[in-house]
Amino acid sequence: MGGKPLSEPIVGMASTPDGGGYWGVAADGGVFAFGDAGYHGSMGGKPLNYPVSGMASAPDGDGYWLVGEDGGVFAFGDAPFLGSFGGPHGFASAFEGIVATASGNGYWMPLADGGVFLYGDASYQGDASLIVNSRSYMVGMAADLAPAAG
Repeated sequence: MGGKPLSEPIVGMASTPDGGGYWGVAADGGVFAFGDAGYHGSMGGKPLNYPVSGMASAPDGDGYWLVGEDGGVFAFGDAPFLGSFGGPHGFASAFEGIVATASGNGYWMPLADGGVFLYGDASYQGDASLIVNSRSYMVGMAADLAPAAG
């Protein structure tokens, strides 16, 4: 979208499983698809309580999730809605992204203060809430989705 006027800045992106495409999401929820990434809808032009802060793709590439700073989740395509934390919550920090599980039946949502919320089959592996301090904060998260050695 370089050189094109946007209502809000791009705040997240996700790739297709084959690496042949990707999506970008703007803070207003607008989604932009490139390469073999299919467009499945967006929140662009719709009223949001809080800006979108990240996105994740479904493992099959036929859907994606958007997450707002308040923890609200929006599911598109075949990405299932598995719950969210949207609305007033009193946390001192915002949700900074969303990461899908390998099955696509769960997701993790990190807070800027290092806390992590999980939904569906996402398992708790710890968080950074005791590490993050007033001079630093989390800005993203990634999962190791490689099959376990067996």
